[in-house]
Amino acid sequence: KLLTQLFGDRMVIANATGCTSIYGGSAPTVPYAKNAKGQGPAWANSLFEDNAEFGYGINLANKQRRLGLKDTVEALIAVDWATDEIKAAGKEWLEGMDEAETSRAAGDKLLKACKDGITEGCECDACKLARKVVENADVDTEVYSNTGGQSSKATPTGPIAKFAAAGKRTKKKDLGLMAMSYGYVYVAKVCMGADPAQLLKAVNEAEAYHGPSLIIAYAPCINHTINMSHSQLEAKKAVEAGYWPLYRYNPDLAAEGKNPFTLDSKDPKSSFQDFILGEGRYAALKKQFPEIATELFARAEREAYDKIDYYKKLDNLD
Repeated sequence: KLLTQLFGDRMVIANATGCTSIYGGSAPTVPYAKNAKGQGPAWANSLFEDNAEFGYGINLANKQRRLGLKDTVEALIAVDWATDEIKAAGKEWLEGMDEAETSRAAGDKLLKACKDGITEGCECDACKLARKVVENADVDTEVYSNTGGQSSKATPTGPIAKFAAAGKRTKKKDLGLMAMSYGYVYVAKVCMGADPAQLLKAVNEAEAYHGPSLIIAYAPCINHTINMSHSQLEAKKAVEAGYWPLYRYNPDLAAEGKNPFTLDSKDPKSSFQDFILGEGRYAALKKQFPEIATELFARAEREAYDKIDYYKKLDNLD
């Protein structure tokens, strides 16, 4: 819903199969909507296992169409007998095609100028290219829950999951740090229930960044065996316990000679282990294997606090 409100008129969603597609892509729960002009997100669903390739393919196709449109507009405004309105609007769109709001406004002007400048039945270069522009006007637009709660590299130390019935023994991968290591990816870790202002700031920064952006949001899940009607409160507890630190990494700041990393969450103010024991996937381990649970929960807490200490060091690199 938030993304629709901010960028819905130019959103393309590649939704993996799972909770988000079941609840987000079907009536009456669908959160997506169109604006007063009838513009809204384009949505498609893929298998869970190939979603990255699916979304990447959509992105490549969209980029290719925009580059093709760019070539068409450049050719159109180079035609001597193209109208002044077409030349001006085309130049404005070319200069701002990578800026969302500028592109939208200039695109509307260009579309109108092309429609007004086409002579019925005329096959001159200007009319043919203007028709091509009109034809392509739409260009500006922790566990594997879906497989029954399987353990994955995203699962933290300790909880019970399918294929980890006695508690997962290996450390959770840090997807954010992996992406940050490239140096040119915008990365943010967010939680709506804990800090909606930080979430909004991260989403706007990610959209404004000219490059790939990754936003990792805390999402309570039915496989956590919690009361899902209190999911925002559960998410807030995760941040307060140090289970889910919040940060932003903006490569644009590095280009300005500033520290690109900002740690947005405070030090933990509630018990890490009390928080995880509020979830059935952890509580079940303590009930079935109490000695193992004590060891794994202590290790999970230590790993979480070590990660926060590391984030603090990144935050103080100025």
